[in-house]
Amino acid sequence: MKKIVASVGLVALGASALDSASAQVLTSPDSSKPWSISATLRGFYDDNTATVPNSYPTSALDGAHRGSWGWEVSPAAALAWSVEQTTLNLGMLYSLKYYQDTQPFTSSHSDQVFTFNAGLDHTFSERYKVRVNDSFVIGQEPDLLRSGDSFSTFQYVSGDNIRNYGSIAFDAQFTPEFGMDLGYDNSLYDYKDRGATVSGGQIQPSVAGSLNRIENIAHIEGLYNIRPQTKVLLGAMYTDIDYNANELIGGSVLGPFVFNPVYSDYRNSRMTTGYAGVENNFTPELKGSFRIGASYVDFYNANADSKTSPYISGSLSYTYAPQSAVTFGSSYSRNPTDVIGLSANNNLTLDAESQVLYVNVNHRITPKLFGSLMGQFQNSKYYGGAYDSKTEQFFLVGLDVEYRFNQYLSSHVGYNYDNLGSELGRHYDRNRVYFGVTATY
Repeated sequence: MKKIVASVGLVALGASALDSASAQVLTSPDSSKPWSISATLRGFYDDNTATVPNSYPTSALDGAHRGSWGWEVSPAAALAWSVEQTTLNLGMLYSLKYYQDTQPFTSSHSDQVFTFNAGLDHTFSERYKVRVNDSFVIGQEPDLLRSGDSFSTFQYVSGDNIRNYGSIAFDAQFTPEFGMDLGYDNSLYDYKDRGATVSGGQIQPSVAGSLNRIENIAHIEGLYNIRPQTKVLLGAMYTDIDYNANELIGGSVLGPFVFNPVYSDYRNSRMTTGYAGVENNFTPELKGSFRIGASYVDFYNANADSKTSPYISGSLSYTYAPQSAVTFGSSYSRNPTDVIGLSANNNLTLDAESQVLYVNVNHRITPKLFGSLMGQFQNSKYYGGAYDSKTEQFFLVGLDVEYRFNQYLSSHVGYNYDNLGSELGRHYDRNRVYFGVTATY
């Protein structure tokens, strides 16, 4: 007989809970139903709404840091549904954020964010299963407009920018010892700031010209169980990045003429990665995984050498008490960047090598009081152009305290801090505080 699983569980909406105004967790207050709806009302203060660099002239139009009070309303819904061998999870959130003051460089008082997540798992047998996932976002904050650990831009970007990430994976266990994971990921980025401008006789690219792209990633892993709790693996990954804005991102302008024009697809790349790793369940509460290898990238449209760089990915999670857990993670890989860095010989910055460290802590302080800490650090070194080997360090932290009056109503207060240290001259810091209530049914 077909049976609906009567538990929604946790559905995380948004790429990162560090953006407290655009991410939300839903829990079902009633285990007799597979769906949940909620609404959050928040007040907030943001002291640098547009992530304006500290070096921006204070005498310029709109000033440097512009802070604003505001409010946000966020309705959300989630569904977890299962029949026999198939499980479906859906999550949706809409956020309307209103600022008391207009944001710098715009006449707008508001931002809108829409997030939709979907996941489908199907088990063909005990040995074969498939997983399909998709995450779609319309937003402005850099932590929402990414699909992996690393940031391609550290700046707030106004407008209805789109990021869509989809994946499909097939898991096979051929023998009790040997298995395989085969998968494909696709990421689409579509920024609304279009059209290059000219300043000082040089092309100034738009955000779309710099970052609009499609990323295709295929991977295969062979896994061997050396014991019930431990797997070793060998894997390979192929990454194709296609910048598709078809806009000028470099060149010199004299009257109606453009000399040495460079277009978006100049930074297209193909990358092959090989790695080995291990996954281990030390105890039922402590789990970890680690992968290490190397990547070879070819910028086939650019006048630049191919590059070889390390590839590292690892995480460790520990559930140390009921409703209390900590996760550590680290990665080192190549990633796209909004940095262009046109040099005197008309070369551009092609990408970045980024080291990422992150931690997430969720702790039940009392049966009704919960706290969370989320932090990330990213060190990026740029390749090519005027900023070759220059670095930037991005640090963000989020603190949240929630009091659950009952299964339907909770209140929360939190603080987010962002800091960009930059050898490119665009350092900024940002403080955000918020307080609000959430009703869930």
